[in-house]
Amino acid sequence: MALARMTKKRAEEIYFILEEMFPDAKAELNFTNPYELLIATILSAQCTDVRVNQVTEVLFKKYPNPEDIANLSQEELEKEIYTCGFYRNKAKNILSATRILLEEYNGVVPETIEELVKLPGVGKKTANVVASCAFGVPAIAVDTHVFRTSNRLGLANADTVEKTEAQLEKIWPKEFWSKGHHLLIFLGRRVCKSRKPLCEECNLSMECKYYTKEKK
Repeated sequence: MALARMTKKRAEEIYFILEEMFPDAKAELNFTNPYELLIATILSAQCTDVRVNQVTEVLFKKYPNPEDIANLSQEELEKEIYTCGFYRNKAKNILSATRILLEEYNGVVPETIEELVKLPGVGKKTANVVASCAFGVPAIAVDTHVFRTSNRLGLANADTVEKTEAQLEKIWPKEFWSKGHHLLIFLGRRVCKSRKPLCEECNLSMECKYYTKEKK
């Protein structure tokens, strides 16, 4: 069965179907302010949100302010975030980013993606998450789930996260970007899994390249 070429109208219809499937879609990292979200997102690389939330719950109670974390040694912070994996590099980036925030931004996380990506450990995906979830800036953060699901559904047809982001921004209106990112993550985590997708439980299986090629 050949899939029809994706149109903007159909892309919007897919968005609304996803909203019906996951009405509670939102960021699953716990945070109370932009700084906490920044640190949590840096920690989330190659780590589950569940684990990050466990670590940050303790971390932010012990060290509630950027100044508190900035005063830690590399070794002290490594011990706090050890279970998140890649702890040495993450500790180094967190300390560097926090000290830059204190020295150049008076401890306030910048709101623009352009400024965020200048911080150590902050790539485009992390910047998009922080800008979108903390400041309401329209952005699509393409993680492994967004990359997989958007390309399976035909919302994108790309071999890199950068191309996927650009294609999603083109096919969806700007007001869909931030919520759409969470909808695709929920789809990827709960239904459209990497190795064993639950196609029979998906309301969008007939849109899916994986389903039409592998299952049919």
